Amino acid sequence: MAKKIAEPTLPPKERAFLVGVELRNEPSLLSLDDSLTELALLAKTAGLEVVGMTSQKLDAPNPNTFIGPGKVEEIKALVEETLAQVVIFDNELSPRHLRELEERFGENVRILDRTALILDIFAQHASTREGILQVELAQYEYRLPRLTRAWTHLARQTGGGGGRTGAMGGVGLRGPGETQLEVDRREIRKRIASLKSELEKVRAHRSRYRSQRQRSQIPTVALVGYTNAGKSTLLNRLARADVLVADQLFATLDPTTRRVELPGGNWALFTDTVGFIQKLPTQLVAAFRATLEEIAEADLLLHVVDITHPNALQQAQAVHQTLMEIDAGHIPTITVLNKVDQFPDPQAATQTLTGFPGPIVAISALTGQGIPELLSTVSRELFEVYVPVRVKLPYQQGNLISIFHDQGKVTRVEHVRGGVWIEGNLPVRLLARFQPFIKNDSSDTSEEVGETIET
Repeated sequence: MAKKIAEPTLPPKERAFLVGVELRNEPSLLSLDDSLTELALLAKTAGLEVVGMTSQKLDAPNPNTFIGPGKVEEIKALVEETLAQVVIFDNELSPRHLRELEERFGENVRILDRTALILDIFAQHASTREGILQVELAQYEYRLPRLTRAWTHLARQTGGGGGRTGAMGGVGLRGPGETQLEVDRREIRKRIASLKSELEKVRAHRSRYRSQRQRSQIPTVALVGYTNAGKSTLLNRLARADVLVADQLFATLDPTTRRVELPGGNWALFTDTVGFIQKLPTQLVAAFRATLEEIAEADLLLHVVDITHPNALQQAQAVHQTLMEIDAGHIPTITVLNKVDQFPDPQAATQTLTGFPGPIVAISALTGQGIPELLSTVSRELFEVYVPVRVKLPYQQGNLISIFHDQGKVTRVEHVRGGVWIEGNLPVRLLARFQPFIKNDSSDTSEEVGETIET
């Protein structure tokens, strides 16, 4: 009789206790309870088991432990009761807060904040070389000012006056009594510089690739939205792509671009990008600059909103704030209300986000409902809608001057020292390329003027 092979058992998940703090002088888009619920989803995505949570409202953070000393003792008791191994704060902790809390809770309990948790999720999901480099840079920049007992060898003293072999294998002299902590900081700074250099090469490569796309005159459409809003499902629907779709936060990190045919025979490149979230760590925004430029350089944005989410409006506002932070707030946008197949009244869904820029289209990326209308709206925005502009283009921007004449409708040209003023109408899809040169007043027309051409 054949023996049944036992299935491998999975290691138990780490048990996490969550702490939310509402600071009255720092308004948040989400309520305290909703923000903690989101933190629980982040913890689940990171592979943790949430065993409890608590919250506190404060006028300002405690200078030592962020939360009040009484709350610290209360959480310590709850951690012991629930056998939690990790305590996660929904706010970003300063190096001092982290150090003090680690001392209070002892070496058997790890202390994390929201930023560290998101960085851990990104590290798990990064798959391409670019994504791995970006996450590693963000982690090092986060850790540098927070080197504490998480680095177990830091208490050792090195040096003492004699020559020692340096951490990188070379021979050198350290100052008397230099700590391993100082050595680690120096090595981390070297690694950060190396990662930034590598990512600049990635950025340059992406820039060359975008220039090639622009020369091909195929417009680009970036899918943006709160994490888990359904962007990857939408790209799969539009382009019959195979982008990973998962019911978890930050399932997609690396941008994926696919060509999509629009009504009328035109084509556009659609790019799926990393999802946004409230309190997005600044380290991630900086580290993912090369990727986020795919958004900032797009001709049109599709802002995908999960209309079934109870905080859909707040999530949309968080996305809008992030777009402003990465200098993409000026790009024409279509608001896409996704998952209307789960909404009792799809027509009423469009009233939820009134006030946001651009047209609003209700769709279901899962069933295909509303996709023809969405593609028609994209085609109209890219190829039929013109906007009046007035730009001053340096003569070095000969490519943009040619594009304005070839694809725009020029009404006036005025040559001045160092460049040319052009007035007319441009297709919406070209607006982002000309944005740095757009002028809204006539204050600069006092320059030395040459030939003026009226058309």
